Formats: sequence, C-alpha cells, structure tokens
Amino acid sequence: MSGFGKVLILAVAINCALWSFAQAKVVGEEIKYSVDGQEFTGYLTYDDAMEGPRPGVLVVHEWWGHNPYARKRAEMLATLGYTALALDMYGTGKLANHPKDAKAFMMATISNIAVAEKRFDAAHDLLKSQSMVNEKQTAAIGYCFGGGMVLHAARTGRDLKGVISYHGSLKTQTPAMMGAVKAKVRVYNGAADPFIKPEHISAFKAEMQAAGVDYNFVNYEGALHSFTNPDADAFAKKFKMPVGYDAMADGDSWMRTRAFLSDIFQR
Repeated sequence: MSGFGKVLILAVAINCALWSFAQAKVVGEEIKYSVDGQEFTGYLTYDDAMEGPRPGVLVVHEWWGHNPYARKRAEMLATLGYTALALDMYGTGKLANHPKDAKAFMMATISNIAVAEKRFDAAHDLLKSQSMVNEKQTAAIGYCFGGGMVLHAARTGRDLKGVISYHGSLKTQTPAMMGAVKAKVRVYNGAADPFIKPEHISAFKAEMQAAGVDYNFVNYEGALHSFTNPDADAFAKKFKMPVGYDAMADGDSWMRTRAFLSDIFQR
C-alpha cells in the first residue's frame, strides 16, 4: 500500500474515533480498592447511554504508573461500547515523574511476582463485579510494563478472552504451557525498539507456538518503544530515552485492537 493510502486509512480511523467519542456519553470515575491493606486507585469508564452488561477490559499502565494516558485509553474503549478499568499496579499516589522512580516502582512490583499477580487479580475481580460488565466477557490490554503484565496473565491461565500487549516486554520466567492459556494473544511491537531484541521475539514466537496459543505478532518498521504514547517524544527529549511516538503504528495497532475485541466478544 502506498504511503498516501496508509495516511488516508489512518485519517479515516481517527475521524471515526472522534465521531464515536462525540456520540458516546462516557462516564469516568475514580474507584478506590484495597489489596493486602494497601489502597489503590483505578479509573472506571463506560457509556452510560448503553443498557445492560457489556464486555469489560482492563488497561494496565506503563512503568510511570496510573496516569492520564492509561485513563485516556480506558475512555477510548468506553466509546467502543466496553466497560474499561484502568487499574493501578503501584498504589494510590505512586506516580513517577522520572525514569529512576518509574523503574523503582516497577521493580518493587515485579520483584515478587505473586504480589503483582494479586494486584492484577484484584482489579480483574473489581471489573467483573460492576453491574455494567458481563463477567464472562473480559480482556486486558497493557502498555510497556503493562504489556508484560497482560502477557504474564495470559501465560498463567487467567480467565480472559484476550490480551493485547503494546511495546511490552516479551521475556518471562514462567513460559506458557500447552493447554494452560485461555486468552488469545496479540502483540504490537516497534521493530526499532532497542529494549526488545530479535532473540526475545524469536523466543516468544517459539513459546507461543509450542504452547498452542492463538497469537499474532506485528512488528512496526521504524517504530520505537512507547510508539502509542504521544508524550513519548517529550520523554525522549527530557530524559534522553530511546522512545518515540509513531502515529502510523499507533493508528494501525488501534484499528487491529478494535477488530480483535469485536472478534473475541462476538460483537
């Protein structure tokens, strides 16, 4: 496809998204919950013009923590007719403004994977408990750190229809086993992401194939880490990080996301 054709498709997709957002009556509300005595703050979004339960989608944030970007993605899902919960993996108020703090928050969470699993599961249970959610129809999407988390949830057999990782880590200490994975898996990766090595990709694909997982891996040529986040360019400049926004990869991955969610939920 020509460059003009891709730009045209992206423009149409963005216009459709804006039209949907204008039509929907999206409600967003903070929701407090507790895990092992620690408070967490999630963000629940849904279209209040719709009636009855609908599929629910978890949104797992980047290593920065539960920030406006994660909430924006939850709101985008609500315009598509889903109930979305942007969860909190760190705890209320733990939001990083510097990579050193982000890394510290992330490592404190994943250093004991049982703790990370408990936090993910608590948010999943919270989502399923909402009256506007069909508890048998849930999925999870995640960005960077969150992408690795949703892949872990799939690998360990969490009851999800599907998971989507955007520029997330592919490495694991708990590889998927045959028959254990319930979720369909989709991964959107930046081919120029220096954090994701070719050997990581090869190992991931081999793992998924050996475990019989329904998966698809899309590698966007020229795209860097955090290619879905418009703030990535500012992070790159401020902190000299090898990250960057890529409008084409962002638009294409979101179109694929919409199609995937529609497929797994049969909507």
